[in-house]
Amino acid sequence: MWSKEEQDNFVKILTECRPQLSEVQKQLLLEYALYVVFENKKINLTAIDKADEFAVKHIIDSLMAFDYVKGERIIDIGSGAGMPGLIWAIGNQDTEYVLLDSLNKRVQFLKQAIEKLHLNNVEATHCRAEDAAQNSLFREKYQLATARAVAKLPLLLEYCLPFVAVGGRFVAFKGLDIEEEVSLSKNALKVLGGEVEDIINYQLPLNMGHRTLVIVKKIIKTPDKYPRKAGTPAKFPL
Repeated sequence: MWSKEEQDNFVKILTECRPQLSEVQKQLLLEYALYVVFENKKINLTAIDKADEFAVKHIIDSLMAFDYVKGERIIDIGSGAGMPGLIWAIGNQDTEYVLLDSLNKRVQFLKQAIEKLHLNNVEATHCRAEDAAQNSLFREKYQLATARAVAKLPLLLEYCLPFVAVGGRFVAFKGLDIEEEVSLSKNALKVLGGEVEDIINYQLPLNMGHRTLVIVKKIIKTPDKYPRKAGTPAKFPL
């Protein structure tokens, strides 16, 4: 567990990097971070457990997309420990969030975290993206979908775009070198009904690396056959 000094430094980083966060939000984010680190001993949630790195590489990185997070309903695909979806839910409690993950242990962690933080604008759901996106309760019901998962962009597009309503957006968190992935995504974008609207490069504070946001706009409905059955998109990407 982090010392008092480490916790104070965590809050200091949030204050300096995101001055618009309220004191309540910063305390909730600290409570969330401490819970992740504590539960990380039981279930693999993150390889980052130092206070300053957690603040920058998880919290600040997730919030870098906040200017592009629009809509009443947002879904985080492969949410894991709740990054960015749970972090966004703390930052904007006027929006409804769904955290989707295929591993039940992670979903149970998310449900416990939501309860612990007393959040009423977010829920965690246990399901594979390929299955949930074929369910009418989820399909094209969101103004925004996001993924911070480690997967190539063509694969993420098939997982995520079917959740997005026409006119909505998909935000992908990627590393710095994204040109090749975007080029390889041309067919997936055409088939699934999306177009790259913007690519935003940014540097994390404290020289902790460079990142990229890929903003994809949904311009037409995704054909009913997508996403394909579980396992198929990974084996045969569009």
